[in-house]
Amino acid sequence: MTGQPDHERLLTPAEVANLFRVHPKTVSRWVQSGKLSAVRTLGGHRRYRANEVYALLEESGISPVESGAPVTS
Repeated sequence: MTGQPDHERLLTPAEVANLFRVHPKTVSRWVQSGKLSAVRTLGGHRRYRANEVYALLEESGISPVESGAPVTS
């Protein structure tokens, strides 16, 4: 845990992909299409606001993958 409140927490592309059960490249495409916004770190990596990601999950009617649960392809 980073010590940030949940509404300010940033997720990695892999974490977002795991929640939606998609490939991380799909998450990048969502940014390009405007479905999701990304924040760039100082190193140039993309991060996603947790509150926005969970709102999109709810809007999509998808229940998030349980933490630690394996995702099968």
